[in-house]
Amino acid sequence: MTRLSLRARFSLMFGALFLLAGAILLLVNYVLAARYLPDGTTFSGSQAAPTVAGQTTVSEGAPAVGNPEVITSIDDYRQSAVRTLIIVSGFGLLLTGALAMFLGWLMAGRVLQPVHAITATARRLEAGNLESRINLDGPPGELKEMADTFDSMLDRLAASFDSQRRFVANASHELRTPLAVQRTLVDVAMADEEASPDLQRLGRQLLVTNERSERIIEGLLVLARSDQGLASSGPVRLDEVTEHVLDSMSGLAARHEVTLRRSITAKTVAGEEILLERLVTNLVHNAIIYNEPGGWVHAGVDGALVVENTGPAVPAESLPGLFEPFRRLAGDRTSHTNGAGLGLSIVRSIATAHHGSVRAEAGAHGGLRITVELPGPS
Repeated sequence: MTRLSLRARFSLMFGALFLLAGAILLLVNYVLAARYLPDGTTFSGSQAAPTVAGQTTVSEGAPAVGNPEVITSIDDYRQSAVRTLIIVSGFGLLLTGALAMFLGWLMAGRVLQPVHAITATARRLEAGNLESRINLDGPPGELKEMADTFDSMLDRLAASFDSQRRFVANASHELRTPLAVQRTLVDVAMADEEASPDLQRLGRQLLVTNERSERIIEGLLVLARSDQGLASSGPVRLDEVTEHVLDSMSGLAARHEVTLRRSITAKTVAGEEILLERLVTNLVHNAIIYNEPGGWVHAGVDGALVVENTGPAVPAESLPGLFEPFRRLAGDRTSHTNGAGLGLSIVRSIATAHHGSVRAEAGAHGGLRITVELPGPS
């Protein structure tokens, strides 16, 4: 059942109150008319008084005995007057009630106009664009105070997001530089011909740890950036991005003995190409490393981006948790990987930043089937 809008409810309430007040007034008029309009029995007198031209009058207060026609005529006139009063007043009440509802509709629209302005502004807002403001004009009042408070809140949010962007930009440099220096120092130490086997083994372990730290930091930075929304947006050929990612992943697939399959048609979406490439890369990378030797990965682009792979079956109750940061399945699915558990979290964050959606399903051949739907250019 469709719920009435607030404007319609205001109009109906205004009209109902008007009709109720009018009905009460009509009832009062009926009672007064029925009580005070005289009937035939109220005319009394000792006898009829003759008048000129043979006419007869009945004095008030004298019994109209002997004149039943006069009594009947007066009663009929009284009943007709009361009935006419009720009918005419009833029709008048209905017409004025309809007019009251129409005027209530107009008044409610004017009163709720600031609310519509607030709603329209909220719909235009997104994490990457907090520039819209209500700027409600008019005299001071509750709605203007609410609109001004909303604008002040947007100012604070915009300042907060700007601060986060600056932090991400600075952290990107400050966190990567020490790791790059550490990796260089370890490479130099391992390149020394006099390095002992123990030092070589320690160096390899440090490089693995360093690489994992770099992946975690890179993933967190991408996640933070996508959570803030899009800095810019334009038409992106999703099919070309997917083709490029699949070509770049062919070496990784060969090392894991996984076959890459594709069925791609032209598809243009609205967004940021770098983030969309990262989305596809994460999906294909996860589909390769969370697989089995001899398995396959299928990437399709049609109305949506679909990436499906073989591999260990995923329990249905575990599917929602796959998109949480640092959440990975236990057992064979992750025991042979060094992932940070951020891949699908980044996918969901990027899809959300593009006003899209992502869902995961258990694959028909084991593994996962992940579908990403993204809007096209406006």
